[in-house]
Amino acid sequence: MSRPAVAITPARLPATTLRPEIIEVTVEVPPGKILRYDLDALVSALELDDPSLIAVETAGRHGLITLYPHNPLLDMPAPSPADMLMDRRGYITVGRYHNGRPAKRRMFDTDTGSAQRSLVFGTTGAGKSRTVQYLLACEKRNRVVSWFADLKGGQSAPEAAGQVDWRATSQEEAILMLRAAVRVAEARQRRYTAMGRNSFRIGDPDPLIVVRIDEANRLLEKGAPYRAEATQLVKELGRTGRSVGVGEELDAQASHLEELGGSDTLRAMLKEGEVTLLRWSSSMMRQLVSDGLLPTGAQLMPIPKNFGARVLRSQFDLDVEEETTGPGTQGMGYLLSGPSPTSPMRHFRVGSVSPTPGLDPEILALYGYEEPERLEAASHDAAGTAYAVRGTPAMQGLIAAFIQEQAEKAQPVKPRGAGGGSGGGAERAAAPRVVDRVRVVLSQADVPMDAAAVRAAVNADGGKPVSLGAVKTELGGLVNEGDAHRPSTGLYELT
Repeated sequence: MSRPAVAITPARLPATTLRPEIIEVTVEVPPGKILRYDLDALVSALELDDPSLIAVETAGRHGLITLYPHNPLLDMPAPSPADMLMDRRGYITVGRYHNGRPAKRRMFDTDTGSAQRSLVFGTTGAGKSRTVQYLLACEKRNRVVSWFADLKGGQSAPEAAGQVDWRATSQEEAILMLRAAVRVAEARQRRYTAMGRNSFRIGDPDPLIVVRIDEANRLLEKGAPYRAEATQLVKELGRTGRSVGVGEELDAQASHLEELGGSDTLRAMLKEGEVTLLRWSSSMMRQLVSDGLLPTGAQLMPIPKNFGARVLRSQFDLDVEEETTGPGTQGMGYLLSGPSPTSPMRHFRVGSVSPTPGLDPEILALYGYEEPERLEAASHDAAGTAYAVRGTPAMQGLIAAFIQEQAEKAQPVKPRGAGGGSGGGAERAAAPRVVDRVRVVLSQADVPMDAAAVRAAVNADGGKPVSLGAVKTELGGLVNEGDAHRPSTGLYELT
């Protein structure tokens, strides 16, 4: 930092109480330069043993250095009910900044009537799962419809079972969930157009929806089995859902483009929303700057795995006890889309301090004991069979049909006449009719099915693939003949 102008003043906390032991240093470099610093050199120059006692914020050529006698984020309280409720601008309080101010994150943009598109990044053990649990609990308390795909087999947030409208625990069900969400957004778009509305208001007439994919890198990374469709669905939901009250969030372990479907369009779309960065690596920060999530020249203080100074001890001192690590830094991070993107913050303490043998009672209490908000009845037809059978054994049948559908897509199409055999003509003649195959599918269904689900099941029976149009034609014929009926719009079952 060449020729900086430095001023030292006591910090003024939000309660306006002077704390002389806290020191603030304002730093600036000459016009035309960008303030950059070496954290290790800065810690050494200030003769600090513990780098967690310093907070550095930069903006262009200006910087603010705050020195603390002890880490202000070491002990965090649990959230209060008031913290969890949206304010008039759609914000909830998620924790505290290092200076004691509340750290807020937007759940809904009341200024524009827009649902949020969000990202939460963090390395393993950074507190991402607890952060997700808190956000889900806040959604429930604010009567938001939560669709949650836990791609760690349900292990990331087991307490969410029964607390959200739809909980998926596999990549296959996550795709079915995303398909349903896109259809719901499109159906709302048509309804709102007919009503002459161009924006969304919570509860007028529909609830806010948030579709969250946890461990999203498993679904979107290179080599993932359903990557192409998942990326397309997330992009489409981002385009359509924002103005009709359907938001989305991706929670992942990295911010690299390849971890998010390899799509510049998707990345550009998501980084306009709420972005939370938990513990990070140096390569991740370089990626954030290069992708525009941080302004050029901005730097973030590294978040160590544990609080406390690292003490060097002689390798030959046998009297020294085994070194113990300090408290963990889980939940510490940066709200990159907030007003202070380079200011360290920490999320509230969520759940029990020590591991519990089963579901965490503190997290369950955070959710509350009311029923979760459900999708409005007007969108049930659009959500389709997958939504109707969510949380029931029938979902496994849909997943099996989906897997078969994907397998058939992956098989090369044989040329006409390929395969040989003198019995080919007889086999084709003996093949069951499409209407009979549709009838079998409906007879085996436990709940009414939409045309798309019927087609997926028909195509999973080993016969010749059929088009959606052909299935709809046969369904209409069965209804006209009285062999089937529509219990509601778009759904079919045998009479």
